[in-house]
Amino acid sequence: MDLTKIFGNPVPPSLTKKANKKFKRYAKKFGFNEADFPSLALEKMPLGYDDFGIYSVVDKNKSGADTEVFDLDKGIILGTIRMGFGHCRMALALASAAKSMGYKPYWMDLMSFPDTCASKTIKYLEDWYNVGSRLSQRWGFFNKHIWEYVTSNAAQPLTYSVTEQGFSRVLTPLYHDLPKEMPFMSTHPWTGHAAVEVGMKNVVTIIPDNFPMAFHIAEGTLHCVQSPSAYMGYRSLISMGAGMNLEYPMPKEDILLTGHYVDHEIVSNIEKDCDNRLRRLKDKKTRRLLLTMGGAGAQVLRFAQIAGYCKADIEDKRVSLFINMGDHKGRWEDLKKEFERQGIKWQLHNDWTETRAFIAESEEGEVSGVHVFLHKEFYAAVYATNLLMRISDVMITKPSELSFYPVPKLFIQRVGRHEAWGAIRGSEIGDGTIETDSSEALCRTLKLLIRDDDLITLYCNHIIMNNKDGIYDGAYNSIRAALARAGRSL
Repeated sequence: MDLTKIFGNPVPPSLTKKANKKFKRYAKKFGFNEADFPSLALEKMPLGYDDFGIYSVVDKNKSGADTEVFDLDKGIILGTIRMGFGHCRMALALASAAKSMGYKPYWMDLMSFPDTCASKTIKYLEDWYNVGSRLSQRWGFFNKHIWEYVTSNAAQPLTYSVTEQGFSRVLTPLYHDLPKEMPFMSTHPWTGHAAVEVGMKNVVTIIPDNFPMAFHIAEGTLHCVQSPSAYMGYRSLISMGAGMNLEYPMPKEDILLTGHYVDHEIVSNIEKDCDNRLRRLKDKKTRRLLLTMGGAGAQVLRFAQIAGYCKADIEDKRVSLFINMGDHKGRWEDLKKEFERQGIKWQLHNDWTETRAFIAESEEGEVSGVHVFLHKEFYAAVYATNLLMRISDVMITKPSELSFYPVPKLFIQRVGRHEAWGAIRGSEIGDGTIETDSSEALCRTLKLLIRDDDLITLYCNHIIMNNKDGIYDGAYNSIRAALARAGRSL
């Protein structure tokens, strides 16, 4: 691992020392041993195999199921981290696209090896990130003066990529048995850094968000981005020069504008789903609002506020709420107390088979009331949102990775400044609102979306136009790029 330069730009010796020190700290804290690596194999992912043919990369010696070997011709490895929902949601979009194109997605979640130094380190860092996310939604001073900086400017300089590159060595034992020539698609920069470090040849970095941050850069990989502004920002390394004398940009061979990462099932049904939304508007049907809880579970108070605002419209069957709580049982208990205090009734869906039946029936059927979705299986917790958005008229979400999905969106307050540009992207291409970061703006915009038809109509029309322009084809294009990098052809 060369920590003395990045894209040809010299790295200050003090930074190289800092990167090595960060690696040594976690290596010591969680017992790093380069010679202690799992024997890898594949097994069918519960739920995910039925939908996308996903195989999980597992420790062969600790798996109770029959395992399979890697298909060197049709396999594509999806390197991800169960750290929030966004990274895994991108991996699901890639898995969906891969299956539709005749390939086998292999899901490598670095959190799936709990006894290793890698998983222990990630869990430790994730816990601190979740604390910060939740605190940012409850304490304005912390959000404005600390969290906004931590989630944007602090991770923007190219020096940050160097320290993450050094730190990621704690993850490398998990890669020991991976086929080095197989396409590897990284939905978190740590997985990409580690793949490069062990000598994998065909690594593609799937960059989230829309705000250029060096945290997401993994030198030695092809960087896929979703928007022209992100392309320019990463290509030029804009605002990433703090602490370094940047002379060279990112090489054009190392970056590709792909479009938004969206599931095949959603992209292939865009016109049908938008037609259904417009038909419901015309027929004055109950308006369906989808609220999605993020992986850190930080939006409970905002959800309670929205439900309280809609209470009369819910009782009059003007509005129905779909609330996906993910796997946040504790967060649901908090929201349930608010519902009980406000006198809001709900129906809980926590069985995956029943949830999917409800969604299928709701595509053409009538819906009313408040429906809460809570699933202990991580796959179901994440993918429920992808299914529910197809039968919803508006998705209410923080401007996270969901910013890029083709459904009319009401953007609520971000959880971290890096998310702000997701709302900017959605509002500019016409499939979502500007970020409503105050209660007043949220309620006023929500009223428009409930009482009038023009915004939803506008967004549906633009989604259809965007689709014709290929804006939502990012998952397909990223798969093609990974195959081309590995010398494969479709």
